[in-house]
Amino acid sequence: MTEPSTEAVTLARPERPARMGGQIAAFWAEFSQSKLAVAGLVLFLAIAVLAVLAPWVAPQNPYDLAQLDIGDSQLPPLAHAGMSHHIYWLGTDDQGRDMLSAILYGMRTSLYVSVACTVLAMIVGVALGLFGAFYSGAVDAFIMRLADIQLSFPSILIALVFIAAFGKGVDKIVYALVLVQWAVYARTARGSALVELRKEYVEAARCLKLSDTRILFRHVLPNCVPPLLVVATVQMATTISLEATLSFLGLGLPITEPSLGLLISNGYNYLLSGSYWISVFPGVALLVLMLCLNLMADRLRDVLNPRLKK
Repeated sequence: MTEPSTEAVTLARPERPARMGGQIAAFWAEFSQSKLAVAGLVLFLAIAVLAVLAPWVAPQNPYDLAQLDIGDSQLPPLAHAGMSHHIYWLGTDDQGRDMLSAILYGMRTSLYVSVACTVLAMIVGVALGLFGAFYSGAVDAFIMRLADIQLSFPSILIALVFIAAFGKGVDKIVYALVLVQWAVYARTARGSALVELRKEYVEAARCLKLSDTRILFRHVLPNCVPPLLVVATVQMATTISLEATLSFLGLGLPITEPSLGLLISNGYNYLLSGSYWISVFPGVALLVLMLCLNLMADRLRDVLNPRLKK
């Protein structure tokens, strides 16, 4: 009597990867219907690859003093470097740094801060949101009141206070932005979890005496991923914008760390003197990066939200 059931279980195991592959194919088929979203995804991946490989693909290390020549400062786009044949495609800044290289290094730092902040904020926020929804009562009320207090203050103000208290640095700005954004994930996870906890599979899991942690993270969390994925994509763009704002104000990353916001700030004083490229090109790179993320987020929302499907 036990042999047929064993065979049935054995035969059923390969179906799960096949089903997952079918879901991914269906998701991509629907996502790719938007040419703008696909263009945003391709451009974002290209930017990310170039940023990660910046030490190898950039024409110059803009933060290596041995490679800089003050005589090449404020050269316009497509200018040649003195007696050499090197071309500064996007010009140079006031210190003779190649703007193309500086932008690649700056995007590398901005993307690192954005990804690190998004991952940490999601871990903290999702865990608190799930526990609040599952245990409800005083636990849920306490977590949501903390989230309400955090969301009642402007994000930039909280980040400024944190940095003023703990100082500058890549790790400091990541922690500051996590403090700013965890509440968004907590509210999203809680709202999705409250819907899932009313479904029959949760009651079945409780009847089987599964642990609370297993019910939350093994069964409830996977069904909360779609809205969290949309929020994470939007929040990545928000994080890049906040980091650029803080660096532009001189309160974000130190001058030894390349950043798009810091590059824009360095060229701000030269806008009216004619050296527009020092500030404009990093600004365009920041705009394109955020545009790509927002295009992807809009399409993800349309694909993953069943209420928006016709």
